[in-house]
Amino acid sequence: MDNLTPKEIVAHLDRYVIGQQDAKKTIAVALRNRYRRMQLSPQMQQDVTPKNILMIGSTGVGKTEIARRLAKMMRLPFIKVEASKYTEVGFVGRDVESMIRDLASTAMGIVREELNEQNREKIENYIENIIIEKLLPPLPAGASEQKQAEYEASFARMQEKYAKGELDHLKVKVTMPNKPDLPEEGLPPQMIQVQESIIKVLGGMGKKGPEKEVTVKEAKKILAQEASEKLLDEEQLKELAREKVEKGGIVFLDEVDKIAVSASGQSRQDPSKEGVQRDLLPIVEGSTVHTKIGPVNTDHILFIAAGAFHLSKPSDLIPELQGRFPLRVELESLNEETLYRILTEPQNSLIKQYQALLAVENVTLAFEEEALRTIAHYALLANEKTEDIGARRLHTVMEKILEEISFDADEHQGETITIGKALVEEKIGKVVEDEDATRYIL
Repeated sequence: MDNLTPKEIVAHLDRYVIGQQDAKKTIAVALRNRYRRMQLSPQMQQDVTPKNILMIGSTGVGKTEIARRLAKMMRLPFIKVEASKYTEVGFVGRDVESMIRDLASTAMGIVREELNEQNREKIENYIENIIIEKLLPPLPAGASEQKQAEYEASFARMQEKYAKGELDHLKVKVTMPNKPDLPEEGLPPQMIQVQESIIKVLGGMGKKGPEKEVTVKEAKKILAQEASEKLLDEEQLKELAREKVEKGGIVFLDEVDKIAVSASGQSRQDPSKEGVQRDLLPIVEGSTVHTKIGPVNTDHILFIAAGAFHLSKPSDLIPELQGRFPLRVELESLNEETLYRILTEPQNSLIKQYQALLAVENVTLAFEEEALRTIAHYALLANEKTEDIGARRLHTVMEKILEEISFDADEHQGETITIGKALVEEKIGKVVEDEDATRYIL
């Protein structure tokens, strides 16, 4: 997935996010440029820095959904964080460097998963040998050749039964993995490293988890972690994870408008505004952050920032930070046609979700075309009369329409329920017309 063309990236996003072609194209080109950069000479690679992106658009128009789908699509370290959760260094809360530490942990998980897949056969053989040896203990040293031959024949028979799953019901004793205490969140990096060192020393002094009797089927899952730790080189894992983060890491920084504030509006008691921007600056520009996998250089990590910018403007960000987000893309507000397409077109659209949920109760849910158009119309009206929350309004409207049907689903087993225009108007028509009711109900 790491060398998809921009057209292929956009085509994948089109299956889940309706419209917003400008945003999709900008992100697709930025991701493709990561791949292009890796094909250059090492000297040229150092000079080609990522072009960070600032996405501007109202809530519910698809900013976060694009990020969510990218995370699932790309086998790259990716995290989504809210800028409003961070505080300036010196205040209680999370410092901005913790996002890079989280990104490093994500990379470690991806690399471990990939190496487990590559070493699947070795891991499965390790688990098989451990379990069979628990069921059929090895012979003591100095056993006769005859007994050795008999043992090997029995071991081979056990292997056949193990492969067929005939041993899954038997009980074996396994040592549960030891879960060391993790360092506390929000501590300075130096203190986290000290805590980790202490944990590592204490953990290495023969400290093991409790023994527990479980079925062979359960033991396979428990021993998989032990096998992974024994067969994989931890230092190699860290090195590969660090390379993955530095060359392909992506940070999606949501709610960046919450830390944008004009000089006149700056509150002296609020540590989550300009101070956070100044702390962000070195990370976005390129610096070294100490993480569990070692020092991570942020020069080539791609940052995608997003915000509604209702109460502030992108120009309210400090100039140095503005300059670090050279690509600006504005997402369009949703019209009635787009809301209709969001209802019906995505791979797991809202309509398909409700149909699948009620199919569990053996109820078939059908929607008339006119009803779907009416739902989109009322969702748009509700957005116009109150706060515009974009496609999220569809969730509220759909719940209101299907509330009673969902509640009484057990009484309609085997039936087909058709949602028509009349039912939609009956359930939400009057609510939308009354502005006060819309404000509180939809």
